[in-house]
Amino acid sequence: MGTPEFAVAPLKALLEGGYRIAGVVTVPDRPAGRGRHLQAPAVKSFALAHGLPLAQPDHLRDDDFLRRLREWQADVFVVVAFRMLPEAVFSIPPCGTFNLHASLLPQYRGAAPINRAIMNGEKETGVTTFFIDRTMDTGRLIFSEPATIADDENAGQLHDRLMALGAQVVLRTVKAIADGTVRATPQAIPEGELKVAPKITKETRQIDWRRPAKAVYNQIRGLAPAPGATAGLQDMKTATTTAVKILAATCDDTPHSLPPGTVRMDGRRGLKVACGDGFIALARLQPAGRQPMSAADFLAGFRHPEQYRMT
Repeated sequence: MGTPEFAVAPLKALLEGGYRIAGVVTVPDRPAGRGRHLQAPAVKSFALAHGLPLAQPDHLRDDDFLRRLREWQADVFVVVAFRMLPEAVFSIPPCGTFNLHASLLPQYRGAAPINRAIMNGEKETGVTTFFIDRTMDTGRLIFSEPATIADDENAGQLHDRLMALGAQVVLRTVKAIADGTVRATPQAIPEGELKVAPKITKETRQIDWRRPAKAVYNQIRGLAPAPGATAGLQDMKTATTTAVKILAATCDDTPHSLPPGTVRMDGRRGLKVACGDGFIALARLQPAGRQPMSAADFLAGFRHPEQYRMT
């Protein structure tokens, strides 16, 4: 059971590992893009390409869907980046239902563990498998594998590394279940802060230039390449504001006394924005309605930086 590319890698690994995939469950096709054309989930595309039985239920408690799950007679359900399952679903297989989560549980329970770990400036994360229970990401732990986070790594890069690592942990988990050697342990709540990973919202993406440059830098890379951190480029002369996604940047800790959001050109190829302390040097941007571009290309039509500010 899964939806995005992150779920395809474990499915592929199981198939190549010789396991029989009784069926694949994913979400219905959704409208996407400017034309709002229906787009198939990545898991569906993989399943169809490999002739795997497929279900795309609108409602997980639907009687016909539950009947089909039972008819598949799967020994275990494997869940990766899907939806929260009702007990009517996760209680069906005799060997249980387990989930792959992209954090070292119990830290970063929730929908956006990769983004949140980077946005919080973490140096380490990982992947965890656990048996699903009635509440989100709280079940008994099976296996965990740590992974470091590089200082300049963005969410897309970390996603790809954890996707490969997670596929191997899923294989290890299924093997332990099949061999009867699996040992699951309750999650121990650590002393100190228990960090969570709620879904990314419009407010989460908005940059507050009053924050320290390091915090803004972590926000940018934690949301790159998608959905992207957002800001407004305001022309103070005309009072117009253009929405901009900041897709890549570097952190410059040079002290200054400028108001946050002040724009400064760095030669003709660089663009810096003042933060609460230090600067963010923009490397890749996407103005609303346009394709992503380098700061140098953006500056080609940017003659008077002194009349602009970031909001």
